[in-house]
Amino acid sequence: QLVESGGGLVQAGGSLRLSCASSRPSFSSDAMAWFRQAAGKEREFVAGINWDGGITYYGDSVKGRFTISKDNAKNTVYLEMNSLKPEDTAVYYCAARATTERRPAYYNRWGQGTQVTVSS
Repeated sequence: QLVESGGGLVQAGGSLRLSCASSRPSFSSDAMAWFRQAAGKEREFVAGINWDGGITYYGDSVKGRFTISKDNAKNTVYLEMNSLKPEDTAVYYCAARATTERRPAYYNRWGQGTQVTVSS
């Protein structure tokens, strides 16, 4: 029900835009979030957005560089990533739930993930 795309290989300082297309009937009322998981590490909260896009929040490591947005007309949530660093390398996942939440254990709807690799 959630399909991520837009990942790839980029040099440090570059930009990528990830998309997450949802087929959930509840998308327009869903809160959405992006998480990432680097090899050998726990899943980390990246960014979240409430149902109408009016409230956004970010993990400390991406604040000021990443922007989350939600288009209810297109059933899609985006993650604009700028000034990328090698430490941003990870598999990025989108997730959905009824209300905003930073903890991954509280989500039970996940996409398959998209790989982002940032070279130095």
